[in-house]
Amino acid sequence: MGRGEKPNMQTTANVRPELKTSAPKATIYPILFAISLVHLFNDSIQSVITAISPILKESMRLSYAQVGTIGFALNITASLMQPVVGLYTDKKPSPYMLPLGMTSTCLGMLGLALAPNYAIVLLSVVLVGFGSAVFHPEGSRVAYMAAGPRRGLAQSIFQVGGNSGSALAPILMVAVFLPFGQFGAIWFTLVAAAAIVVQLYIASWYKNQLAFHRPSAKKTEGGVPAERKKQVVIGIVLLVTLVFARSWYFSGISYFYPFYLLDRFQIDLKHAQLYIFLFLAAGAAGTMCGGPLADRFGRRNIIWFSMLGTAPFALLLPFAGPYASYVLCALIGFVLLSSFSVTVVYAQELVPGKIGTVSGLITGLAFGMGALGSAVLGNIADWIGLRPVMILTSVLPLLGILTVLLPSDRQLKRWAADNG
Repeated sequence: MGRGEKPNMQTTANVRPELKTSAPKATIYPILFAISLVHLFNDSIQSVITAISPILKESMRLSYAQVGTIGFALNITASLMQPVVGLYTDKKPSPYMLPLGMTSTCLGMLGLALAPNYAIVLLSVVLVGFGSAVFHPEGSRVAYMAAGPRRGLAQSIFQVGGNSGSALAPILMVAVFLPFGQFGAIWFTLVAAAAIVVQLYIASWYKNQLAFHRPSAKKTEGGVPAERKKQVVIGIVLLVTLVFARSWYFSGISYFYPFYLLDRFQIDLKHAQLYIFLFLAAGAAGTMCGGPLADRFGRRNIIWFSMLGTAPFALLLPFAGPYASYVLCALIGFVLLSSFSVTVVYAQELVPGKIGTVSGLITGLAFGMGALGSAVLGNIADWIGLRPVMILTSVLPLLGILTVLLPSDRQLKRWAADNG
């Protein structure tokens, strides 16, 4: 253990994998940008579901509850499957699951474009959700492997691709689905095909890295003190609660705020989508800034800032006029989603050695809570109206006060040092 340089020279094959896993020497930007590009493709395809919802509501005469169920079908599939995929690939890394998952997404888009009824729409959306469930934990793992010492930045590069893809939903609504209707979804089979090509390149790199990354999973699974296990469980529960609050609020804005604007200000659908674009585009910028800021100021601090910093703007939004709402949507998007990548990195450091499982749990939970949120909020909107729903969701960011109970960054570093 304490022998200096000699063991390095004699047992390079044994030592180097551990070094590479725990602290890779360099950040591998080509892989980070490639996985971010695929994340953009994946989430732009997912954003088709949001963008096409008003079209389907009109053409199939759907209720708000049925519109919410479309979001529920997408997100609950992704939510339930992501931790399962993460757990499986922690034990048996599978680089080529990435292009296989995107194949499912491609079939889902084909089904959505041609769906003759609501049941086929739901089935198609489930296929897209499954493809997303495969991509997210494995994409997070690739970002972690390519991060080097800059995990916050790496996760931000990865996540900003997804947020940028999500921000395309309002543009897609105006540019594709208003002129072409439901059949416009057919174009996104080409986006899925492009994603598969990039994923084959990433899978080849990933396969070559497996020899370096496999040893660490076993290394970090040693005996953990009972008190620390308890703190980790509490930390995960708190993190889950914060993701729940963020995801429900996000669902309220992305799925139902356009309808609220139509009802309150009597603006057309094209203009209503501009508010959502501002919210999502500012969110992508916030995600990009959040990771590097967390590397500098601490992950827990950024999580705290993103939740409580959002609260005053969120509380104002249901009562703001049409022009002030533009500004508020942008501010809320930027601040709220500044912690989007940070919560994943924080969870990875809270439970080291379980990168896929933890990434799948946190991102899957974001999908699942969003799914539940869209379904529940849709039913509440049918029952009591959209305005009370917007007011109800505006208090959710106040749950950010719970962040002070999370283990500090210093504590996580101490635990990592104890694990060696």
